Amino acid sequence: MTRARNVKIVATLGPASNDYKMIRALFEAGADVFRLNMSHGDHEEIRKRHEIIRQIEEDTGKPIAILADLQGPKLRCGVFANDGGEELAVGAKFRFDLSDAAGTIERVQLPHKEIFQALEVGSTLLVNDGKIRVRVEARGEDFADCVVEVGGTISNRKGVNVPDVLLPLAALSEKDRRDLEFVCELGVDWLALSFVQRPEDVFEARELAKGRAAILSKIEKPAAVTAFDSILAVSDGIMVARGDLGVELPVQNVPPIQKRLIRKCRNAAKPVIVATQMLESMIESPVPTRAEVSDVATAIYEGADAIMLSAESAAGDFPIEAVTTMNNVAVEVESDATYREVIEASRKFKGVSIADGIVAAAREIAETADIKAICCFTQSGNTALLVARERPRVPIIALSPVKETLRRLCLSWGMNCFNSDNVDRFKMAVIAAARAARASGLATENDSIVVTAGVPFNVRGTTNILRVAPCDERLILNIDPE
Repeated sequence: MTRARNVKIVATLGPASNDYKMIRALFEAGADVFRLNMSHGDHEEIRKRHEIIRQIEEDTGKPIAILADLQGPKLRCGVFANDGGEELAVGAKFRFDLSDAAGTIERVQLPHKEIFQALEVGSTLLVNDGKIRVRVEARGEDFADCVVEVGGTISNRKGVNVPDVLLPLAALSEKDRRDLEFVCELGVDWLALSFVQRPEDVFEARELAKGRAAILSKIEKPAAVTAFDSILAVSDGIMVARGDLGVELPVQNVPPIQKRLIRKCRNAAKPVIVATQMLESMIESPVPTRAEVSDVATAIYEGADAIMLSAESAAGDFPIEAVTTMNNVAVEVESDATYREVIEASRKFKGVSIADGIVAAAREIAETADIKAICCFTQSGNTALLVARERPRVPIIALSPVKETLRRLCLSWGMNCFNSDNVDRFKMAVIAAARAARASGLATENDSIVVTAGVPFNVRGTTNILRVAPCDERLILNIDPE
C-alpha cells in the first residue's frame, strides 16, 4: 500500500477505535502511525491495541509505527465539598495549599509541594485549560495566596498550568516510569515525553528506554521553547503539542513558534509532528470547518513530517472520516505547485559530512534525470532521514533488515519502508532496491532509480556510495556481473 502523499498521519486509538476492524479501517484510510495515549486506558487495554496493530502489520505486510505517549507530571487541583465546584469572581482572593481538606470558595488543595517552592509573587496560575487565571500575591512553603484575574467555575481535579516558572518537576512521574517499562517490553517504536522543560528530562527517559524505543519530546511549555535547541539535540523527534502550549503562551505566539520549530527539526533531519485540535469539530461532525482544513494544510506547507489526530480518532463519532479528510487534504496540498515552491525555498541547510553530500547529490540527480525513486539501504535509519530532509520530488524507498528501524521511519516524511535481507555486495543491494521499486508500483523494469548505501554493509553511519541503476535485473547483472 503506497500512499499518494509524503506527510504522515498519526491516529490516536481509544474507545472509538478499539478493535481489529476499526483499526484496520483507519490504516487503510491513511493512518501511518498509531498513538497509544497512556493517560487513558489500563495496561491490558494498551496491550490489546498493540497486539491488534502488530496483527494488521503482519496481515498487510507493511511496517506500522506505534507511538506511546506518556502522561507526564500533570498538575491538578483537589476536590471540592460542593461537587459542582465553586464560582470564582474577578478580584476574589483564593488560596492553593497542601491540605487535603475538601475545597471551598476560598481554597483548594494543590498536592505539589515543589510548585509552592518555585512560585514567586506575581507568578500566574492557569486553571482548566486557561479558562481561569489567578496571580500570586503571597506564597509560603505550603501555600499560594492569589487574586482572581479571570473568573469562572473551578471544580474537581481541574488541570493547573504554571506558564512563567521553570518547575522543579521531573518529566517522568512514577506512573510514567511504570508505563515506560511496560510499553518498551511490549515493543513500541516511539516514546513521547510530556511536559519536557530541559534536555535532562530526555536523558532520563533515554536511560530507562535502553534503546528499545526512539525518544520524541513534546514541546508544550514556554521553558521548552526557550531551551528548544538543546532539547532537539538530544531527542530523536519532536511533537509541537499546541494544546498546552496555547494555554501557557498567548495564542498568537503559537503559529510562529510552530513554523520555527518545524524548520529546525527539518534542518536537524529529525521528524516533527504537529498535534492538537487539527480537526476538532470532527469529534461530533462528519465534516471539518474550513479553518481546520486550513490549519492542517498550513502544517503540510511548512514541511511537517506528520500531522496528528487525537480525540477525533480516539473518541469521536467519525474516526474513519477524520483520517480520510486528513489524507485528502494532504494529497491536494502536495499536488499544488506552491507546495513545492515553499518546500524548496526552505531548504537552507549545509551538509558537513560525506552522507550529507551523497543524499544531496541523490536528490539533484533524481530531479534532473528521469529517475523514479531514491532507494536507501540503512541500518539505523540515519541515511533515510537525511534523504527525507532534502524533501525530494521523487518517492523515497527505505530498505533495512532491521524491522525496528523501518517502523520508526514510518513517522518520517515521504518514507516507503520495505524489509530487506542482509546484503554483503552492492550489486545485491541494487537488485533488492529494484525489486522494491517495482513491487511498490513506484517504478517499472523500464525505469531507473538512485540507490544509496554504505560500504562495508551492515555498519551504521557509513553512507558513502551512490548509483543510478536500471530496475531491470538483467541489465544490473550485465553492468555489474560480480
